[in-house]
Amino acid sequence: MTGPFRVSLYAAICALAMTPLGIVGSSQAHQEHGAAKQLSRSAKASHTAAALRDLWLGHIFWVRNVSLATLSKDDAAAKAAEQQAVANAQAIAGAIEPFYGAAAKEHMFKLLAGHYGAVKAYLVATAAGDGAGQSTATQSLTANAEEIAVFLSKANPNLPKEAVNGLLLAHGGHHIQQIQELKDRNYEAEAKTWQDMKAHMYQIADAMTDALAKQFAKKF
Repeated sequence: MTGPFRVSLYAAICALAMTPLGIVGSSQAHQEHGAAKQLSRSAKASHTAAALRDLWLGHIFWVRNVSLATLSKDDAAAKAAEQQAVANAQAIAGAIEPFYGAAAKEHMFKLLAGHYGAVKAYLVATAAGDGAGQSTATQSLTANAEEIAVFLSKANPNLPKEAVNGLLLAHGGHHIQQIQELKDRNYEAEAKTWQDMKAHMYQIADAMTDALAKQFAKKF
């Protein structure tokens, strides 16, 4: 992980420790917190949380497949996985349309496409041993996280910009860590990273669900 991004990620984690949107700690701690929150949600909110968790889990699943195929130089597998990653991004963007409309859905998809584009750029640079490319991609990933945070915080006052930005910076850090571990064939470490990524995706999905439930209480 490059130096500037490591500093940004550290700052994000410190910010998360002080916000009600996130719990920084082990995967088990987040799972216990999630279970408690699930009990307090309405049936509609619980269904929404489960659907968003599935969508965000699909994001890291297909990006991981793209990473594996790219590092293995399997172009056909990489292309197929990328198609699924794009379809998943469209589905995540589509999930906000019932609340914010078609224009918001399209803008969210563009932002998610920017996120994926930055991750892929980092992946390609890593495969090529291109340090400068990694640095540029990391900067793009960081800038995109803030763009998404600005968009979501303006749409929903229950999603503070700094808190959302922290969540997304940590998510970007997970992508970078995973790509490095896959390139180094450090599969034992990557297995741990995967568990952390999965718990973090649930954290993001749950934060979005709870924010929607507060803003659109009559729908929940």
